[in-house]
Amino acid sequence: MEPQTMLDKTSSDAYRAMLGVEKALSQGGLEKPLLELVKLRVSQINGCAFCLDLHWKDARRGGESEQRLNGVAAWREAPWYTERERAALLLAEALTRVADRPIPEEIHERVGLVFGDLELVDLIWAIAAINAWNRVSIGTRTVPEVDPATTSVAAAQA
Repeated sequence: MEPQTMLDKTSSDAYRAMLGVEKALSQGGLEKPLLELVKLRVSQINGCAFCLDLHWKDARRGGESEQRLNGVAAWREAPWYTERERAALLLAEALTRVADRPIPEEIHERVGLVFGDLELVDLIWAIAAINAWNRVSIGTRTVPEVDPATTSVAAAQA
């Protein structure tokens, strides 16, 4: 798939505003590893290859283990996530799929037990932002770069 538009080369006021949201969130109170897990899980749900690649790499550079990154799609069954991470992933899934089903009150209650008010608002903004980035990346057909060191010969030739 060839990208139609390279976002960093066709910058708009909206793009710069989204970068501002990301900067504000990175300076907030939420832990970067938690944010990367949320971004990765939402990108999995939305099928955004570019964002999956980006946030996988960002998480690894931040010291995240491959085991935790590999398990994020099955976080409910995997024992290595904290209660805080589980609550964030639960909310991330619910908000990402909100068009399909309403968010049960139990999710709001569970998330409220582990996040303060400001943290919760920041988490909601982070989930909204990665959903927006996924849609923009998919809409502009932005694809990740092929890394020959980690890509099989068959996949690189496809």
